[in-house]
Amino acid sequence: MKLYTTMPVALKPFFKQSLQDYATALRRKEMAEAWYHLEKAHVIGQRYPYHHSLVHWKMLVFGCRIKSVKEVIGQVPRLLVGGVKSFVGTIPVGNTGGANVPPLRSMPIQQEIREIFEKAGVALL
Repeated sequence: MKLYTTMPVALKPFFKQSLQDYATALRRKEMAEAWYHLEKAHVIGQRYPYHHSLVHWKMLVFGCRIKSVKEVIGQVPRLLVGGVKSFVGTIPVGNTGGANVPPLRSMPIQQEIREIFEKAGVALL
């Protein structure tokens, strides 16, 4: 079993850019776009415990901000166990991380995100 601890250096700029795009969209009150960037960051970072947990924290805060009880309740268990699942390498590949999808369901990875992994020279999950 491979243990995942840190995100590859080549992948970090893409993860950080997704979070910056999230923050920009949030400042503009473009909530759908902000959420899209959080989901993108989730798929990019879900293999790495810190990054995975960070995105779930931001999703929880976003849920509070938009007053979505479903999202807040859905993020609590994801926040508690997401990082552990990343560490031991048992994540649902491509899952976008929101309460609108089952937490253990693998999902297809969007072409845009596939290209990010290719550019970074990192194997897809």
